[in-house]
Amino acid sequence: MEANTEIATVDASDAWYPERQKSLYILRQLVSRDFKLKYRRSFLGVAWSVLNPLLMMGVMAAVFSYMMRFSSDGIPSYPLYIILGNVTFSLMSDSTSQGMASIINAASLLKKVRIKRWVFPIEKVLFALVNFAFSLIAVLIVMFVVGIYPTWTVIVLPLFLLYLGVFCAGLSLFLSAVSVFFRDVMHLWSVVLTAWTYATPLFYPLDILPEWMVSLEKFNPMFHFVNYIRVALLYQQLPSLNLNIGCAVCALVSLALGYIVFKACERKFILYI
Repeated sequence: MEANTEIATVDASDAWYPERQKSLYILRQLVSRDFKLKYRRSFLGVAWSVLNPLLMMGVMAAVFSYMMRFSSDGIPSYPLYIILGNVTFSLMSDSTSQGMASIINAASLLKKVRIKRWVFPIEKVLFALVNFAFSLIAVLIVMFVVGIYPTWTVIVLPLFLLYLGVFCAGLSLFLSAVSVFFRDVMHLWSVVLTAWTYATPLFYPLDILPEWMVSLEKFNPMFHFVNYIRVALLYQQLPSLNLNIGCAVCALVSLALGYIVFKACERKFILYI
């Protein structure tokens, strides 16, 4: 009897990697690619991730503490106050701005290769987290310069990054899905970020705001995240239970909204990209 010699054709990537492992492998490769592209042909390379927040802090501290006199007696170090707010907001701003365009920019790849679409916006968040890790070097430099040394309260940093990373992931999923169908969102988001910057006490103390505006800050997710890292590193206290709950709620609501919208829209992406 003649043996059946027919062999099924299997894609190499499917043969070697289960679906989850394949997505994780692609995530690592995309983060590595973005990292190399960002610092390619840059004389200082990765050092810019440290120098940029330091330079921004220097400019903002000079302008707002000497020219506009926004410093406050309740703030132990105004430069540290500024850089903590700046690097935290930049993580959200960079990850969502890049994540928003991630599906559109990956159009050629999505049309050729079967790949989980959520990988692209999530990769932008992971890349922003990598850059944030380098920014923490700048934070440490400022802490030593101003004489505020890290204490055991830094143990909450991984939890902080989890909260903020999940929040950014949800926003990136939502924006990446919506921008496929409405490209104007990509232009409007820059306006939203500008307004959000001034609505969040990044460079001014909270006590200069009227009472009604302070009450509104409770509905500003970035106020909670910025306050969280300042409590841990600037005031060197453990963030309260209420602050943890506030950050966790913001993160979970953002992720739930982003996931629902992304899953509802992703099958139609191929028709619009």
